[in-house]
Amino acid sequence: MENIKISTAQFENKSGDKNYNLSVIESLSEKAAAEGSKAIAFHECSVTGYTFARHLSKEEMLDLAEFIPDGPSIKRLTQIAAKHDITVLAGLFEKDKDDKLYKAYVCVDKNGLVAKFRKLHPFINPYLTPGDQYCVFDLFGWKCGILICYDNNIIENVRATNLLGADIIFMPHVTMCTPSTRPGAGFIDAKLWENRENDPTSLRIEFDGMKGRDWLIKWLPARAYDNAVYVVFSNPIGMDDDQLKNGCSMIIDPFGDIIAECRKLDNDFVTATFTADKLINAGGYRYKKARRPDLYRDIIGQPHVPEQKVIWLEEE
Repeated sequence: MENIKISTAQFENKSGDKNYNLSVIESLSEKAAAEGSKAIAFHECSVTGYTFARHLSKEEMLDLAEFIPDGPSIKRLTQIAAKHDITVLAGLFEKDKDDKLYKAYVCVDKNGLVAKFRKLHPFINPYLTPGDQYCVFDLFGWKCGILICYDNNIIENVRATNLLGADIIFMPHVTMCTPSTRPGAGFIDAKLWENRENDPTSLRIEFDGMKGRDWLIKWLPARAYDNAVYVVFSNPIGMDDDQLKNGCSMIIDPFGDIIAECRKLDNDFVTATFTADKLINAGGYRYKKARRPDLYRDIIGQPHVPEQKVIWLEEE
């Protein structure tokens, strides 16, 4: 595999305003391409907006959602990819011919849809249907996978995607800065965002503390380290509906090291070079070779009824 440059982005999306969001996606894609990046990844539901969907009826969700690949947003992403010679990964709500709704994330190049993944553990709206399969695809000679937000908190999903061949896992999120049972969690006052030019320090303290980045660093690098994979994490910054998000989109290498991270209090992207040697030199490669599936195959495969509780949604 040849070295490849990939970017991850953060931006403040507008709820339900696809034209605006796609215009920002194009602007950042153009800039990343100019730096030599072959692909750029955006956050979960970056095309449509996310948090506002908790208020929508099924009819409103169906109006917002699109068919994939025949919907207008995929066509626009294809145009962006072709114009700027860069592969684009972005998220939106999807519907099918039976009016089922999904949380989708797509990879699009100049020829159209390369890959589509449906979130395995969706929430935000009760009418969403969980996806039922993993996604692994080729990108410039690299095997890639996709897992959306909460999917990554279930460690089996990351290992399964890696064992299916993915050496790069795109992990689009809308996360952090919400209430939880964990110590230090909670919303961040929107006034800090409004006053960020005059007082960036107070906002950065909140963004980087246990409401935000400090929590993320507890677990995200471990997903890369344990599986010897590159992680491309994307997250919005600014207001998503009435909730403030802290960005810090980042790229983590197979050693679990952060090799690029967005640190602006604004729309931003960063780029990193991916090299194949790290995939086999990192400890996770050896750990996977040493696995003993005979010891835990039946334990992991025991019958289980999934239970998903999202505290901040229940508190609305």
